[in-house]
Amino acid sequence: MGAQWKQKGREASALKRGQLFGKLAKEIIVAAKAGGGDPHLNARLFAAIETAKKHSVPRDTIERAVKKGAGLTGEQVNYELVTYEGFAPHKVPVIVECLTDNRSRTAPEIRVLFKAGHLGEIGSVAWMFNHVGIVEAHHPDTSLDLETVAIEAGAQNVEPLDADEATAGHIGARFFCDRGDLDAVSKFLTKSGWTVTASEMSYVAKNAMDVPEAQKPEVIAFLTALDEHDDVHRVYTAMK
Repeated sequence: MGAQWKQKGREASALKRGQLFGKLAKEIIVAAKAGGGDPHLNARLFAAIETAKKHSVPRDTIERAVKKGAGLTGEQVNYELVTYEGFAPHKVPVIVECLTDNRSRTAPEIRVLFKAGHLGEIGSVAWMFNHVGIVEAHHPDTSLDLETVAIEAGAQNVEPLDADEATAGHIGARFFCDRGDLDAVSKFLTKSGWTVTASEMSYVAKNAMDVPEAQKPEVIAFLTALDEHDDVHRVYTAMK
């Protein structure tokens, strides 16, 4: 299981198509602003575009987002990353990352959502997680040794993707690295014939938490409500 919480089928059931497209376009905009509009030179942008394509975001929407982020449309881009920490019901640690152009709007709305759990101060939960770089990638040569690839790429650790996460007929892996090495690892994998589908900073729980089956519905409902908020970019949890 990956570091980021994902509910099975959330794109189809929990988020309306327009909401999903908006979130994916926002990631493209931020990636293009941070590293330039050429996906071949910007690993984060390349991964964001690949994800958008995977979810059938229209080509013109993708191109418009790239141009906007790269400053080619004259529109102002002022998204900022805001992080919230706290607990879901039953004391499950949660970190929420938001991309917002209006912190004054986002903050009270996130506080309302956390009423079902507990909103903590900055640092109250982060110490339970490792903040790392994660690259998800796929390769058509299924005979590759992942440990060897990870060493050559400069990653610290690697884990194979689950069958439902990997591209059919390919080997899929999740590479973990220092945050400062994220771009280098992504570029190495790309040059080595891997298709990078995610390249991002992430939070990984130091100790995964078992949640009794009877309590999981309440925790999942809380996480889903957070994930559906338009400004929420990523939701991380220690729940297995």
